[in-house]
Amino acid sequence: MIFKVYYQETKERNPKREQTKSLYIEAENVVDARSRVEENTPYNIELIQELVDNHLEYEKENADFTLVEF
Repeated sequence: MIFKVYYQETKERNPKREQTKSLYIEAENVVDARSRVEENTPYNIELIQELVDNHLEYEKENADFTLVEF
């Protein structure tokens, strides 16, 4: 499954919507995706969203879609 992870680059500052970034990761489930990001980055994770069907196709066509590998 492919997940979109919304995050802030640091845990030290208060989150601001304008500074939210995202990355795409392939994982077994949400728990696996969260643990991979937490183990390999200092990011403050806001939300992890599973991408399926039309939503996945949209992201592939309209965003900077690159799978991150840890």
